[in-house]
Amino acid sequence: MQYSDLSKQFGIEHYSTTCKGIGGRIKYRYADFIVEEVDFENKLCKARRFIKEKIPKEKSMPKLPKKMEKDYLHLDLEKINKDLNFVIKRVARFLGISRKRIGYAGLKDKRSVSCQRISIYRPNIERLRELKIAGVAFHRAKESNERIELGMLKGNLFTVTIRNIKLEREEIEKRIKRCFNEAKQGIANYFGEQRFGSMRAITHIIGRELIKGNFEKAVKMYLTTTFDMEKEEIKNARKKLAKDWDFKKALREFPKECLFERAMLDHLSKYPRDFVGAFQKMPKAMRYLFTHAFQSYLFNKVVSERIAQGIGLKPVDGDICKEGIATAPLYGYECKLAKGIPGKIEKQVLKDEGLKLSDFRVKSFPEISSKGARRKIIFFPKRMKLIEIKKDEFFDDAYKAKISFYLPKGCYATVLLREIMKN
Repeated sequence: MQYSDLSKQFGIEHYSTTCKGIGGRIKYRYADFIVEEVDFENKLCKARRFIKEKIPKEKSMPKLPKKMEKDYLHLDLEKINKDLNFVIKRVARFLGISRKRIGYAGLKDKRSVSCQRISIYRPNIERLRELKIAGVAFHRAKESNERIELGMLKGNLFTVTIRNIKLEREEIEKRIKRCFNEAKQGIANYFGEQRFGSMRAITHIIGRELIKGNFEKAVKMYLTTTFDMEKEEIKNARKKLAKDWDFKKALREFPKECLFERAMLDHLSKYPRDFVGAFQKMPKAMRYLFTHAFQSYLFNKVVSERIAQGIGLKPVDGDICKEGIATAPLYGYECKLAKGIPGKIEKQVLKDEGLKLSDFRVKSFPEISSKGARRKIIFFPKRMKLIEIKKDEFFDDAYKAKISFYLPKGCYATVLLREIMKN
């Protein structure tokens, strides 16, 4: 199965600003996209190591306590082009502990330099001093009696370099500043593209099949869907499996880096009809992502439909509001829907998928079920700043622009960047 057309597949169909875009591209280099978490104490988890042009040699841990007096050790985790789950697994394996003993407040973009706060329950300090992982650094150690849980952050500070801009310097500055001024009034709180998977953007599609109870289809889609950016070895393994569905042979052919696929295939080679069991071989936190991605897609569709029908993002009769801001559903079996025109839109989006709210209670796979919630449909970027515009050293006859901005937790930088670039 080949899937490469990403056009509108995430339900993101409209812009919130009227200004002209600057074009360009993001994430050409990892250090072009820097994410620094603002923790629950309102302190910045500052990236220090991988934002430098010449990365220094590996360093040991920051100063650690000689003996743990409290239950948790908090650390700033800085990483470059590393998935958080991968790093946590490496740390846990090195320390000989369960991954459940490591807490974090939120996921960050893999293709970036990011810094965030993590907690480790009662680590072996002497062992921890010896920990070294390529592309990972630790800062600011502090003992605490509190575990860091999902959502325990204020927001994120982004520093982004947009490259290959084919405009004059003055025009670039003019368009960025106009977009900043418009964005202050609020923009649609879409879920960004990374919510749906980085290289293989099918998480929401698999989530749809899981909610509908099509477990075999979901598993086979996960194992065999290919994308252009994948390594040929992986693509070939997926294509072969799609032809013969020989799980034992596929287990030999899938590269070791395909950890989740291999875990599924190992289970299916023993129990070829147990597709729920195959999905359960994924880490628990990963299983939830499929349902969440599908909910996010439907949320985006509701927001887009509001704009298409002309009621926009401001509260209207029938809306359910939080702090004076209209919300849209993250559909679930206990989710309350709006009334009036907003309610009609919310019901129609669900109907178009052939679903009812009760379908989000998946009795044969309870752990992917969801009660649902509501989410604000607009957000307000803060501290937007144009840092510099320079000639781009990687693209001929082009400029690069470095900007920074702060977003509350749960909001996506790519949504604001889409407004600025419009390409």
